[in-house]
Amino acid sequence: MGFIQPDLPAVDHEVWSKLPREQRTEPMARHFAEHGFGSPDVVILVYVVKMIAYAAIAWAFILSTPGIDGFFAVDQWWRSGVVIYKIALWTMLFEVLGLGCGFGPLNLRFIPPMGSFLYWLRPGTIRLAPFGGRVPGTGGDTRSVVDVVLYAAFAGSIVVAMWGALGRAEVLVVLVLFALLSLRDQVIFLAARGEVYGAFLITFLFASADQLTGAKAVLLMIWWGAAFSKLNLHFPSVMAAMQSNNPFLRFGGIRRRFHRDFPDDLRPSRVAGVIAHSATVVEFCVPAVLFFSHGGWPTIACGVIMITFHLGIISSFPMGVPLEWNVFMIFGVIFVFLAHPGIAWGALAYPVTIAALFGVLLAFVVYGNAVPSKVSFLVAMRYYAGNWATTVWCFRGDALDRLDAGIVKATMLPHRQLEKIYGSAEEAMIPIHMGYAFRGFHSHGPALYTLVHEACGEGHEDYLVLDGELIAAVALGWNFGDGHLHGEQLIEALQRRCDFRPGDVRVVMLESEPFARGTQAYRLADAATGQFASGHVKVRDLLECQPTSTDVPLYRD
Repeated sequence: MGFIQPDLPAVDHEVWSKLPREQRTEPMARHFAEHGFGSPDVVILVYVVKMIAYAAIAWAFILSTPGIDGFFAVDQWWRSGVVIYKIALWTMLFEVLGLGCGFGPLNLRFIPPMGSFLYWLRPGTIRLAPFGGRVPGTGGDTRSVVDVVLYAAFAGSIVVAMWGALGRAEVLVVLVLFALLSLRDQVIFLAARGEVYGAFLITFLFASADQLTGAKAVLLMIWWGAAFSKLNLHFPSVMAAMQSNNPFLRFGGIRRRFHRDFPDDLRPSRVAGVIAHSATVVEFCVPAVLFFSHGGWPTIACGVIMITFHLGIISSFPMGVPLEWNVFMIFGVIFVFLAHPGIAWGALAYPVTIAALFGVLLAFVVYGNAVPSKVSFLVAMRYYAGNWATTVWCFRGDALDRLDAGIVKATMLPHRQLEKIYGSAEEAMIPIHMGYAFRGFHSHGPALYTLVHEACGEGHEDYLVLDGELIAAVALGWNFGDGHLHGEQLIEALQRRCDFRPGDVRVVMLESEPFARGTQAYRLADAATGQFASGHVKVRDLLECQPTSTDVPLYRD
């Protein structure tokens, strides 16, 4: 890996391009296990600079608060309760502008590295209303001038609220505009990370004596929700994939240790499993002590552990790059728990409001894990657990040209971006297949690629297979691991605009595993004619697969 040049596997294109897709992916999987995506160091540096800029601008908004002064005089103002709320507002704005999760090359966004705010400020683009548009006034899938005005007003209201003194009225305006906007487009709700920052900002509306206790309850629920979702058989695969791509583990063959027997058996090793499950224990237990402790060494020790925990996630630069979210959680540890240890239960004005908010968040976590087909994995706080809804889109003939011409795009089509960067369609196929390998390292990957054969039949090699995340990036302006965003609702929206012919676009949709169920449901659809098959796969079968396997047993309905 160089500072400028990526570290990609070398292949004989004349031979390699004629191999079946599974065999073309095998050298990519071996390369990924040892080198990750091979991103050049300059890419990592860009993300580091972005995090520093994010923190510096947050500081500027904090210093605009009356009574807070001194950029480096943190010791004089870090206990001000308003600090973390300004950071929450800024992070919400940062995310909804497309600068946070889903930004840049590590999310296969090259030209441009982001574009969400430009897309959402443009009438005629695609929006996905929640609840199937059944809420009055939210029907349709085309962004109107009303949507554009709402989005601009929402972003502007955050800036107004952050600058100067922070009042409840300003925060209430932000939340009301956010609610109205989210009912028109669920993509923006998820992009703004409403389940985190929206819930956090609600606590600012509480009585002054209850605000920070409410904030602690929200942070605790985020940690517990994320930990609960990792009580599955998928998470060791995530750990192996994340650490294979960790830029700080490039020496001494450390990455190989996350796989059972490199290069012959690339399933997650016992090391990956131990680290994964140990992290889950930490995420359950340490925040609980942090929440209930009243200062002194227990609070400090737990604070240091959780800061280290999130720095560990940041250092792996996970795909989707939720870097600033992890920085926000670190700020939460410092400015909420360490600055205000303990809870004065007797001084709370309306403890029932805190309990109610915690209960609502808990209900989403429980229901979202029990019935994942009905709840976004973000709202259910199933972060990086390896158990997500996913899709794969398969195109043949002129279907991609129809997509290109039929919609207003947020970015160039992914393979076109790669062709422009690498200089030819031939070279662009290498990172495309690296993407196949990355998906294959997760437990659901082999199921998806087995289902590609099932969906496309004997002619499956004639299709260009693209991860649904890439389609969402182009057609919706944002993507971050939620397969529901590129399922039936998007298929129907694109079909209306592009008029695909039967057989030209086939979509594989794999749902999450309901908690401890042991199976994942799948659906196969043709963009022109609709769903034509469904069934399920067994998680235990997936765990026996190599990243490039395409022979997962399928159980048809």
